[in-house]
Amino acid sequence: MQKNDDWRASRVPYLRGLPRPSVTQQRLLELLDKSDKTVDELRDLDTLWKAEAAVHRAERAKADARRVVYGQRISARKARTHRLIELGALVVMSGMDQDRGLVLGALMEIADQLRQPGSESVANRYKNRGDARLAEQEQLAKKIRLRKLTDVA
Repeated sequence: MQKNDDWRASRVPYLRGLPRPSVTQQRLLELLDKSDKTVDELRDLDTLWKAEAAVHRAERAKADARRVVYGQRISARKARTHRLIELGALVVMSGMDQDRGLVLGALMEIADQLRQPGSESVANRYKNRGDARLAEQEQLAKKIRLRKLTDVA
């Protein structure tokens, strides 16, 4: 019962601060302000509090749903951004970052080659060369991290 009373006490200033309270919220505030309440008014007040609690639960549920949807959008956007940054870093690593047209043309040429029948050997050659370059970059990054750790210590 104390929890309910605390919630009601915290909800009253919220209701009073609403620019356009609903009809039920207006009636609830009227009954709260009335000093001598009849039995019927006390029953109405209890019913209106139950309705306000239901409105509050619905508002919280909507807010939770918005957070879920918004969180999914943010996660998808972050994943896409991460992927684009990775691809941009690969272009820089390849040394072809000076001209967008050159990069796009080269990638289109490679894509055409990979669509040809029997392109598995070409794909393997490109993959092996790329994997070797990525391994070199990772080794270099490890050396830099180790150097930073030893410089700090």
